[in-house]
Formats: sequence, structure tokens, C-alpha cells
Amino acid sequence: MKRSSAFPAAEGTLKRSSAFPAAEGKAGRGDLLFLIAVVVLAAYGVVCVYSASCYNAEVQYGDSLYFFKKQLVGFAVGLAAMAAIAFLDYRRLQKIGIPALILSLVLLALVFVPGLGKSNYGATRWLGFGAFTVQPSEIAKYGFILFTAGYFAKDPARMRTLTGVLPVLGGGIAICVLIMLEPNMSVTMCVGALMVGMIFLGGVSKKALCAICVPVLFLVPVLIVAEPYRLQRLSAFVDPWASPKAEGYQLIQSLYALGNGKFFGTGLFRSRQKYRFLPFSESDFILSVIAEETGFLGVLLLFALIFFIVYRGFRIANACDNFYGYMLVSGITLVFAVQSALNALVVSGCIPPTGLPLPLVSAGNTSLIVTMAGMGLVYCVSRHNERRKFIGYTN
Repeated sequence: MKRSSAFPAAEGTLKRSSAFPAAEGKAGRGDLLFLIAVVVLAAYGVVCVYSASCYNAEVQYGDSLYFFKKQLVGFAVGLAAMAAIAFLDYRRLQKIGIPALILSLVLLALVFVPGLGKSNYGATRWLGFGAFTVQPSEIAKYGFILFTAGYFAKDPARMRTLTGVLPVLGGGIAICVLIMLEPNMSVTMCVGALMVGMIFLGGVSKKALCAICVPVLFLVPVLIVAEPYRLQRLSAFVDPWASPKAEGYQLIQSLYALGNGKFFGTGLFRSRQKYRFLPFSESDFILSVIAEETGFLGVLLLFALIFFIVYRGFRIANACDNFYGYMLVSGITLVFAVQSALNALVVSGCIPPTGLPLPLVSAGNTSLIVTMAGMGLVYCVSRHNERRKFIGYTN
């Protein structure tokens, strides 16, 4: 993956790219393999949500299809969003970076307003509008990407100094603080990793990058010690069997599911842990149910598909003729990759347990719709990349 120092648009060597022509030539078909992979993964997620949730849905809501129907609606809306975004001129989005960041911060703050914020399991992470709920933290990740890409693309030289990066740091830290207050440590870590990753891909100097990363690394243990429940989760991670009916319960049940799946799995829809043994089996720990039903081979194929999406995403970013498209696609691909990796590490007991959905697969309409819309934007960029080749952009 190229950094900005080698990126032609950042140095002003690309002819005509700064003019952003809106209607020259026809956009190409784009990276259809990327698009198909995203749709296949999201459709597979709908099936997995049904399998993981049917028993819980029957017990809780008297309808075994409760979560399945919600996920199916989210999938349909996500497809519509992808189709609409695919025909945009993505470069016009550069103007909405600051409004996108402000909207993200406002939505995150609104969860603390009585009557609007919805709490569950001791956390206030959702906004309620009648029968509908929205998780602002999922939207905020993409609002931050829009802001960062637009800010750096306006003047690529500003990213070479720590002072020039300060607005991005300020926006990212503000989002992290609001998410942490919900509390939601996992998404906070995801946004923090996204912030550092985009600054790195933007081409910040090594000295400035060290000045950013060192305080962040020291801050992580401070945040863990600051909250007793985080210390308990850390203790459960070190030795889950020390509290098998308390903090260690979820991880133990997840490990049981992984072990029960062996190489080929128990078969689709035949998981045992989903029968109310494994909490959040349809959302944060859906990968455990997938591993139990499809085995190591199924998980290997699943992450091969995820890796393919990440690879094609960064490939699209590298093919961009302008710095804004490069940063936009890199950010969307990066947040998808980081979240997928963190979810896998949690369910396998490699890092302390924390709530973070597997993108495009776990139950949750906000995450599914926003992620599919983001992937639609990546596909949109790939279509414009092909148009650039067609009309003869040259370096």
C-alpha cells in the first residue's frame, strides 16, 4: 500500500486531477469482484443471523424469525444504499467532511439525552425513534473518514507536521471520548486504530507518528485501570475458568463452540451453544456459532472472503488518481479490516472480551447498512478509476 510521499496527486504531478471533472466520459463497470464479494458476505450474514438467533428469538419474542427479518430488512436497505452511492461522483463528498464530523459528534452526544438515548446491559449506545434504533458510533466511524480524507486532500502538505495533523487528532479524540462515555471500549479502540492508520497512510513523518502513538499506547492501560469492569474482563481473559459463571462465562462458552466445530463443523443450523449458552450469539459472538457449525474450514473460507474484500479495497485505493479518493477508500477498507480482526481475536480469546460486531455478518441494522453504504462508496471510486483510464489521464 502506497503512502502519500509516493502518491502522485499529493505532489501535484497528476495532470487534470485537481480539476475534478464531473462528467467526462462514462464511468466503467468498476471492480465487480469486490462488489460481488461484499454482497455475498452480507447475504451469508443474513443466513448466519437466522441460525444463531432463531432459538433466542423464539424464547424472547415468540418469533424465531425476529432477528432474521430485521437483518433481511437491513440487507435490503443496504443494497439500495450501495446502488444509489455507486452512481455518485464521490469527489463532491469532499465538501461535506466538516459537516459529517459535526453530525457524528452531535449524534454521539444525543445518546445521553433522556428520552432519546436507549440503554441496554448497562451501556447507552443507541438513539431510539419509536420502534427504530440507531447506533451513532457506527455512523461516527464513517463521518470521521469523510472528514479526515477531505482535510488531508485539501492540502496534503499539512500532514507532514504534527501541527497540521492536530485537527484530525482533535476530531478522532472527541469521537473516542464520547464513545468511551457510553461506555464502549471496543469501538473506541477501533476508532483509535482508524485514526492512527489514516494518519500513517496519509504520509505523516515518522517523528510525528511516534509522538502520536506513544501517548496512545500508554493511555490504553490507564483506561483499563480506570474502570473496575474492564479490570474484571482483563482478569477473565487471563484465566476465564477462575470465574466460569461470571466474567469468564462468555469466553468459555465461545471456546466450547470453537472446539465443538473441529475441522468440518456440526453442520449449518446445528449449533448447540446458540441455545442460550452463548450470550450475544447473533451479534458480537456470531463467529463462534459459525465456527461451531462450519468448523475450521468454514472459518478459513469466511476470512478468505474478508481478506479478498480488504485486498481489493486497498487495490482500488492505490489506483485512485486523486488523493481524496485514495484516503477515502483506504479509511473505509481499514476500518472494515480492523473490526474484522478485533472480532476474531475476541471470540478466540486472544484479546480481552469486548463487544464488537463482525462487519456485514453480525446482527445489527445500523452496522450493516452503514458498512454496505461505505462499501458502495469504494465500488463507486473503482468505477471512476476505470473512467480515468478510459478518457486518458496521464502522469
